[in-house]
Amino acid sequence: MFNKKYCFFLVFACSAVLAFKTVDQDYPNKESLLMDVVLQSLAYNHYTEAKIDDSLSIRAYNIYLKRVDNGKRFFLQKDIDSFEKHKLMLDDYAKNKDFKFFDALHKIRDERILQIKNFYKEILSKPFDFDIKGEQIETNDDKLSYASTLDELNLRWHHILKYRVMLDMHAKLKRQEKAKEENDTTVNILSFIEIEEKSRAEILKQFDRLFIDIDQEDRDDDIAVYVNTLANVMEPHTGYFPPLEKENFNIRISGKLEGIGAQLRQEDGYTKVVRIVPGSASWRQGELSVNDLIIKVAQGKEEAVDIVDRKMDDVLPLIRGEKGTEVRLTVKKPDGTISVISIIRDIVVLEESYAKSAVLQHKKCRKRIGLIDLRSFYADFKDPRGRRCSRDVKREVQKLIAEGIDGIVIDLRYNGGGSLRDVVDMSGLFIKSGPIVQVKSRDSRPRPLEDRDQNLLYDGPLVILVNSFSASASEIMAAALQDYGRAIIVGTSPSTFGKGTVQRFFDLDAVVPQKYKELGKLGSMKITIQKFFRINGGSTQLKGVTPDIILPGAYSYRKTGEKQEDFPMPWTEIEPVYYKKSKINKIDKIKRKSQKRVADNVAFKMVDERAKWFKTLQEDSEISLNLKEYRAQQKDYNTTAEKYKKINKESAFLNVSILAADVSTLEADTIRGNSIKNWHKSLKKDPYVEEVVQIISDWN
Repeated sequence: MFNKKYCFFLVFACSAVLAFKTVDQDYPNKESLLMDVVLQSLAYNHYTEAKIDDSLSIRAYNIYLKRVDNGKRFFLQKDIDSFEKHKLMLDDYAKNKDFKFFDALHKIRDERILQIKNFYKEILSKPFDFDIKGEQIETNDDKLSYASTLDELNLRWHHILKYRVMLDMHAKLKRQEKAKEENDTTVNILSFIEIEEKSRAEILKQFDRLFIDIDQEDRDDDIAVYVNTLANVMEPHTGYFPPLEKENFNIRISGKLEGIGAQLRQEDGYTKVVRIVPGSASWRQGELSVNDLIIKVAQGKEEAVDIVDRKMDDVLPLIRGEKGTEVRLTVKKPDGTISVISIIRDIVVLEESYAKSAVLQHKKCRKRIGLIDLRSFYADFKDPRGRRCSRDVKREVQKLIAEGIDGIVIDLRYNGGGSLRDVVDMSGLFIKSGPIVQVKSRDSRPRPLEDRDQNLLYDGPLVILVNSFSASASEIMAAALQDYGRAIIVGTSPSTFGKGTVQRFFDLDAVVPQKYKELGKLGSMKITIQKFFRINGGSTQLKGVTPDIILPGAYSYRKTGEKQEDFPMPWTEIEPVYYKKSKINKIDKIKRKSQKRVADNVAFKMVDERAKWFKTLQEDSEISLNLKEYRAQQKDYNTTAEKYKKINKESAFLNVSILAADVSTLEADTIRGNSIKNWHKSLKKDPYVEEVVQIISDWN
């Protein structure tokens, strides 16, 4: 399957045009054309000149082996030895549109998969002995070596499958033990032998499904991973997107799509409905329900297509479609009945991804603080009148001002970035005018992007809340408002993610000459074309933004961020630009008060303890395959984890309320109203929210 690891993006709104030169070349197939267009797009557009050389070849070789054999479950050491002759040749193969290494690797991989199909079926046909002392499984791939023989590989699979069965048995045993304690007669009590047999059968079913999925991967899927690897080794945010992946990205960044409004998941070969989006076409039509299994799809009155056992990449395009068109779903209901449901597709708006706000009040402070939750810097690039986060946040700030609030918190935790234009516009809401960020292309001088609007929407106390997963556009905003002395940056980690690069999408099909169109759609490239710099000349690349106030966090002792990615771009700096900096009054006093509260706060003490515990668990990668030992260890873990649940105890001092401007809307939309109520409950259980409210109160 296409690798979906990279989730932090900063993109421009347009698909740019790239040069494409052909000298009457012969492209026998789509993959040779794809390789040529990808290499040319990198050469013309990447921030650093793309050097397709032995260094790139070695990096791509190592990463590709990890991607096609995660966990070292397929290849033997002799297979790896046979691939070594290709290690310095991937650059030459790419230039010559030669897939020699790819073909050699997948030929052996296919052979190993056939052998392993026999392994797992044979292994799972017999009971496991869970009383063996000293038997362990290593869960850290980097600590594993490739198996030397098929017998060693068989043993590795024995450990993998035994571990999976043990996990399933542990869950079943816990359920039975709880039922006995509570005299719950609805739970069928099984013997140990029956539980082991049932768990083996369930794991067999899961691995049967896994290998069906592997079998469904076609050459296009595998080529996409290979080409994407060659692009990724430039740096982690450059990559190849097949057509469906680009469509999925557009949905994430815009917060809307055209379709039926149902969240789907593959389960045992079926496409299962796991959620109906409130307000969507499916929700309004009313017949499609959670847990329904979609078995056939028809476009209007056309003949239905059977989708059982088809991969999701093939299913989604059949179900999605343009607004106003009809799709007919043949559905198997949980009671076994079959029905055909006609749905007229419409725009599906994912409301939970948009900015929302609440009013917070701490009983000890009596100040009213507005909190704006922003999950991403979203923008609808295809529709100029579509939703944009800068406009939405402006509206939320205006509503909060009307509430007479004493300060604003913008929560950018886990916000991975998005639209560059919107972060500039949004930052401009809090300063009169001036530069927000500097952007530099490969062969040009740095260019400042400025807020030119002289209007200042809000000039009161402002806190930006970040963590180690606040990336890209989030870091631009935090850095700019920190440099201006306009906001206090409060973080739950020593720095933010550290992504200081700008990407743009390039539509590969737009540049392919007409005579090659019949080879099929190529998709898009996301390419790093610029680096951005703070207005003080520094960069957020690798270093991120250092918060003014650092609170204990869950990831305080774990390695996170851009510097942990494969081949990140280096940190650099440039000349600063002129900007008018001010200083936050009493900032040192505010910090001291916060430090004292945190030191006395039981929840934050436990956060720090838990972070150290998590680090220990992460480093302990060997797990016993003795069931008694494993269950004893899990009992200890559960006891410790239970203690840390108090971290999220509801605050007795924090009140959360709906904005007056939102009351009538939420009363009319009960589903969204319930969603907001649940969000408010989570805010009351968040010690970081309680602390930033007090920080702003100290500022006042």
